Amino acid sequence: MVSVTIWNEFIQEQTEDNVEAVYPDGIHAVLSEALERRGHEVRVATLDEPEHGLTPSVLDKTDVLVWWEHRAHEDVDDAIVKRVCDRIYDGMGFVPLHSAHYSKLFKRLMGTPCSLDYRESGERERVWTVDPGHPIADGIDGSFVIPETEMYGEPFAVPEPDRLVFVSWFEGGEVFRSGCCYHRGNGRIFYFRPGHETYPVYREQTVQDVIDNAVRWSATETGATIDKANRSVSPSE
Repeated sequence: MVSVTIWNEFIQEQTEDNVEAVYPDGIHAVLSEALERRGHEVRVATLDEPEHGLTPSVLDKTDVLVWWEHRAHEDVDDAIVKRVCDRIYDGMGFVPLHSAHYSKLFKRLMGTPCSLDYRESGERERVWTVDPGHPIADGIDGSFVIPETEMYGEPFAVPEPDRLVFVSWFEGGEVFRSGCCYHRGNGRIFYFRPGHETYPVYREQTVQDVIDNAVRWSATETGATIDKANRSVSPSE
């Protein structure tokens, strides 16, 4: 069982009718139910909680942090960003979703602007599995379709991924690197593009399966253990 914390800014679901109509209990509620059903232990943290719900004790109990952010990039406290980054360097997995590409946290980890082209037009997306041997692609077909979503297009200003698992194609002809694996310190990171607050993308079973696989992969031991007292690395037994 993987201990997962889902972080959601949880703003638009409470303030915008078209978002509430799709995710009445919040995006985190749909993700939580999906991951719990697949055998994970899940807790939720949100922006308006003290320390954004990401206290040291919460992070110490978190194997993988799943992150949704869209409107509140500048509202996330820099000290919390550093705290989370340190925990990722120590080995916590990190799965940023969709617009979390522009979060302070993801940009700090990438060291690049993480900018991209986008168009919100309800287009169909076909996601191609370009690395079928990767654990995140386990059980996923050669391609799958998301009926309506927001277009994200290249250029995507991120470092070259360590492994590229998925590439998306949109009706307008654009393509995008939609499933990117990175390592930072002892932490594994998987950026997953599909998702949007006004489309029910996170209710798609295949999308949930990919996030499940990403959680399992990013929580996998990497052959080292961390002494949290002094952040030293020693070989695992």
